[in-house]
Amino acid sequence: MSKLKVLDSLGAIDPARWDALAGDHPLISHAFLHALHETGCAARRSGWEPQYLTLWDREVLTGAMPLYVKHHSYGEYVFDWAWAEAYQRHGLDYYPKLLSAIPFTPCTTPRLIAQDDGVRAALVAAALDAARGTEVSSLHVLFPQPAETRMLQDAGMLPRRTVQFHWQNAGYADFDAFLATMSHDKRKKIKQERRRVREAGIVFRHLAGPEIDAATWKFWTRCYNHTYRAHHSTPYLNLAFFEALGRDMPQHLLLVVGSQGGEDVCASLCIHDGRTLYGRYWGALGYAPGLHFEACYYQPLEFCIAQGLQSFEGGAQGAHKLARGFLPRETDSLHWLKHPQFADAVEDFLKRETAGIHRYVDELNEHSPFKAGVPEDKT
Repeated sequence: MSKLKVLDSLGAIDPARWDALAGDHPLISHAFLHALHETGCAARRSGWEPQYLTLWDREVLTGAMPLYVKHHSYGEYVFDWAWAEAYQRHGLDYYPKLLSAIPFTPCTTPRLIAQDDGVRAALVAAALDAARGTEVSSLHVLFPQPAETRMLQDAGMLPRRTVQFHWQNAGYADFDAFLATMSHDKRKKIKQERRRVREAGIVFRHLAGPEIDAATWKFWTRCYNHTYRAHHSTPYLNLAFFEALGRDMPQHLLLVVGSQGGEDVCASLCIHDGRTLYGRYWGALGYAPGLHFEACYYQPLEFCIAQGLQSFEGGAQGAHKLARGFLPRETDSLHWLKHPQFADAVEDFLKRETAGIHRYVDELNEHSPFKAGVPEDKT
């Protein structure tokens, strides 16, 4: 008979067993999650209190669900600030809440980490029991896989749709072959952006994880911190986290570094699994026209094409990605609210919001960046 344990750390779980259940998804891997917790990026002191649901058959892990007690809504990319404000206006506490997500990571990966549907169903039931039986307002599951979405919805959670922009590899021989599929104005714009970067004397190199040394990790963290602070934001992540990724999962890392006059000036960090490249973080010590697009989109696209990766997920939001070959994809989140009247109000809101999301995606698809007649991936 399975036994449920709630854990505040992954330290006691065998990484190999965790990863065997999670599959080859680097963003849900033991190394990635444990690094977030152990370096303080997603820990109690930063408003992320790990409360992992785990199921065990004797001493063998059979299932797990990343779960956090959250005291704010930062780092989630599915925005519920208006819900929190509505609670506050009525004298109710929205925080703490329960959240199943990968901190700071708006990517669709497993949330019910198991190889058996019965175990997955038990995890869903345990999460809802935890939400009902503790002093939280709600339970939220962000960016689950489609089969998980159906299971969570069947359990009574409310579905919500958001939009991301993903690039699909149609077997392009090189970047020029990709450009050749685009409409004239979009192709011209991309060429102009890339030319401005070259004219500024900025050149790029691609570093695989094992090639990133200690000095480069420090440079990268400077770039990351500088860009966050330039936008009047507090960086979520720290040098210790990036160094842990370099140590524990280097095979999944790509660091694109831009240099000008022999000095490194910018970088973007991506994570990949052999099929998909996930654009995660970016930073620069200065400004040049087109630099962000080159470092975050065009250089990683060249990597995808050269390595034969099937897709590139450029992160949350950003309709500007459409003009650069990234097509809209609807993504899921699921929500359960304890207060019945607020649950009814949110359900009504989500029905109207979902209709708007569908219209938005239809409008975006009407403005495809590709030539007429070029087949587009509809996955």
